[in-house]
Amino acid sequence: QVHLVESGGGLVQAEDSLRLACAASGDTLSYYAMGWFRQAPGKKREFVAAVKWTVVDVYYSDSVKGRFTISRDNAQNTVYLQIHSLKPEDTAVYYCAVARSYPATSSDEYDYWGQGTQVTVSS
Repeated sequence: QVHLVESGGGLVQAEDSLRLACAASGDTLSYYAMGWFRQAPGKKREFVAAVKWTVVDVYYSDSVKGRFTISRDNAQNTVYLQIHSLKPEDTAVYYCAVARSYPATSSDEYDYWGQGTQVTVSS
């Protein structure tokens, strides 16, 4: 199994920045990529970004290109999501997950999920 723990969320103002982190442990070698999703109240879980473990290759949802940056630190088994110019519509619970393919944009393609970290953006 893979255990994932997200951190870095909080209450921020519009135009602020946040850096979310996802620490992975367990059988991470069985997985090829990690992704970030978000889910706002009353909405479906939305794909945000994905990154390969083995090489520097990233993929973003069109809705977040230009403001979100996904990165990884393989030595620490950690994936980050840097968010710039936060908007109120970015308010959501942000989840990380591991997948066996890349770029996986559907939640059904991910096997293990973290508990999520809440990001709340005030106007």
